[in-house]
Amino acid sequence: MERTRRLSACLLAVLLLCFLLPTWAATPQNTTTVLFTHDLHSHFLPQPDGEGGESGGYARLKTALDRERAVHPDALTVDGGDFSIGSLVQVLYTTQGAELRTMGTLGYDATTAGNHEFDHTGTGFAAMLNAVAGSGDPAPALLMANYKPANDNPDKLDIQRAMASYGVQDYMLLERGGITYGIFGLMGVDSNDCAPASGFVLGDLVSNAQRCVDALKAEGAQFIICLSHSGTNEKKKLSEDERLAEKVNGIDLIVSGHTHTTLAEPIVINDTYIVSAGPYCQNLGSITINWSPDGGKHLSDYRLIPIDETLPEDTDVTTLVDRWKGLVGGSYLGRYGLTYDKVLTRTDFDLLTPESGIQGGNALGELVADSFLWAVENLEEDSPDVPTVTVTADGVLRAPLRTGEITASMAFDVLSMGVGSDGTSGFPLVGVYLTGKELKAAAEVDASVTPLMPAAQLYMAGLEYSFNTHRMFFNRVTDIQLHWETSTEVSPGQISVKSVFDDIQDDQLYRVITGMYSAQMLGTVKSKSLGLLSLEPKMADGSPVTDFEACILRDKNGSEIKEWYALAAYLQSFGEEGVPSRYARPDGRKDVSRSWNPIELIKSPNWITIVTLLVLTAALILIVILVRWLIAAKRRRRYGKGNRW
Repeated sequence: MERTRRLSACLLAVLLLCFLLPTWAATPQNTTTVLFTHDLHSHFLPQPDGEGGESGGYARLKTALDRERAVHPDALTVDGGDFSIGSLVQVLYTTQGAELRTMGTLGYDATTAGNHEFDHTGTGFAAMLNAVAGSGDPAPALLMANYKPANDNPDKLDIQRAMASYGVQDYMLLERGGITYGIFGLMGVDSNDCAPASGFVLGDLVSNAQRCVDALKAEGAQFIICLSHSGTNEKKKLSEDERLAEKVNGIDLIVSGHTHTTLAEPIVINDTYIVSAGPYCQNLGSITINWSPDGGKHLSDYRLIPIDETLPEDTDVTTLVDRWKGLVGGSYLGRYGLTYDKVLTRTDFDLLTPESGIQGGNALGELVADSFLWAVENLEEDSPDVPTVTVTADGVLRAPLRTGEITASMAFDVLSMGVGSDGTSGFPLVGVYLTGKELKAAAEVDASVTPLMPAAQLYMAGLEYSFNTHRMFFNRVTDIQLHWETSTEVSPGQISVKSVFDDIQDDQLYRVITGMYSAQMLGTVKSKSLGLLSLEPKMADGSPVTDFEACILRDKNGSEIKEWYALAAYLQSFGEEGVPSRYARPDGRKDVSRSWNPIELIKSPNWITIVTLLVLTAALILIVILVRWLIAAKRRRRYGKGNRW
């Protein structure tokens, strides 16, 4: 009897399973593959990777794309913005639009704009769009849902015409493999902050994203992709794309750019996948998702495909890139007597960009600061004979110099940001004046603001200083002096070099040389330091700077001295002997202590430290008084008051 009941139960289970199988089989399953990049930064050509190989290059990227498309013929190819600014080819941005035209050749379906697309201001962005539209070459759709020309932008109409000519849209529908995709693009808050000269205004990310999602679904989109130049961050409150996924319903995939993040695995929030492949064409990202119309998703495959020397170069893309290189030489480098691959010198050691969040010296930063000082002495026409300090910042050092030959294009890559008043790529050097008190404050910015803003870390020439990272904010610098070298010929062919140190006088004006971007940021120090520090750039007569273009350094021909060319010329001065060994490591001009020695922590206090110590002392006294009162009160309750035996 028991056996019969078991057999009946098994038969019933089989019957139920047979009933359910057709239902499960009838649930439609779709597969989507998306190939993605972001933060390409004009990296048309491979770069040394520091390990004997190479990384990046669009001819190799094309090979990787072709291989993936052979396996996934219905794959979409998209980009998360900042496709420009980062190599010499960027000098063709406004006249040729080389970036978007090359992406068209690579077969990109869509991209969005990042902050660096506005380094040439809104009018430069418009000129680029016109150049691409006028070429007739294929180019990806450009999607910008929350970034529009400001109403008070005098060039608003011209920019809008250029955007219309190119076909810039908030979002698009794309049918591929029987699936209708909805794609839209966003600019992030921090990204917008990094484009102060864009002349555009930022719309709210969440409301605009939800607007696009709702509109795309109403128009038949089955799978929705957001191309976001916002980024992710280990700190959740700074991770804009994670917050976007939490607040907006209906986004299936976010391709996240701006923060140069490399995600080994997707971040999944509320059934939204967030992916990043890393910057500079280092990888091609590929994600495959199986999904059903009811919203169910399953990650089938996620890979970051290295773009390196193991990949052959596509010949058509190689030919196109060579064409761009030729145009760069003819239209830009000729005025400097250089070519794209001109060897300036060599180095027997790596000069690396600063490690984020680590306070201290950096040999590359010191080399760049020294090159600015060299440019003042060797390139500037009528350089004033006054004490001079040169400054560069962590955030403008964009590429390392690897062991081996250093070419003109490599020097440009280090300082590739911005555009000058002459309309050509590269920030110019500017000369402003600060008082000795403000010069000390600049060192304090490096010591105190860097932990909050790593890009603000400074590297200087002509100044040496020490600070302790454990001292009170804005009172961390303990010693500071001017430093320069004098050369004397002691005998034919023999030069004696002597180091000279001098104290800084608070009321004296000192000349400060830096790039245009860094100079413009000096005025923001007051707000960044909560009003505790202030730097007001001045003219030689002590009056405030009202137009930084009047402070641009010029050579004997009246041309701007670009940051990158100051570095290139300084490197070229080393000749065949190569970069001096003194740059193999930081030279100690910035001495950083992390000691907890009490004497070192409180010596030479300024008013900030004194007030803080007084407040802490007062608080400690109050705590002691309160504790004693509580103890006395407890005793009174325990033994009573005024009792007699």
